[in-house]
Amino acid sequence: MHDDFFEFVVESLRRLRTFEERLFLTDRSSKVYRRGMGRRRAFDEDEVVRAAVGLFGGRAYDGVSIDDLVTHLGVHRNSLYKTFGSKRGLYLVALRRHLADDVRPLVEALAAATDAATALRLVASADLGLLLLAAVERAPVDEEVAAEVAAALAAVDQAIADALGISTALAAALTAAALGILLRGSPDSVGTALTQRLDPLN
Repeated sequence: MHDDFFEFVVESLRRLRTFEERLFLTDRSSKVYRRGMGRRRAFDEDEVVRAAVGLFGGRAYDGVSIDDLVTHLGVHRNSLYKTFGSKRGLYLVALRRHLADDVRPLVEALAAATDAATALRLVASADLGLLLLAAVERAPVDEEVAAEVAAALAAVDQAIADALGISTALAAALTAAALGILLRGSPDSVGTALTQRLDPLN
């Protein structure tokens, strides 16, 4: 009787422990798993990057503070750092997005240009605000930005050279002239006068 009772107690304890272990694994491990997965981002990264392109393209890099980013992009400070690492990290992502979304289509359009006047108009009317600011402001002090800017401008020059059958040096001069018109607000008088001078290239 005593042995039977003892075995009953042991078996009951074993079953209880097994039940508790299952309960622990079912309840607590699932909670740990959910915590390990992390919270879903409360923002659309693509929208934030596109908004950053506009923000950095309209202001000097040093004129954009972390508070500005938080306010204008609608991203919590911690989320910004977790996703992009720093303001510079977000800037580089925004610059590369600008090059992909705005400069690459320009290069593709320039490849189909039939004359210098068309190439001039395409460059002068493109949305290149961030590229221009990056070239004059960040490229001189940031090697990574300088490399991105140089590659983008070289692509524009090459597209013009290939489309018009001219040297890359002459194409670069045409690009520089077009960017100058863009910086001055693309006044029609300047564009018209320069286009007339470019007639021999047609």
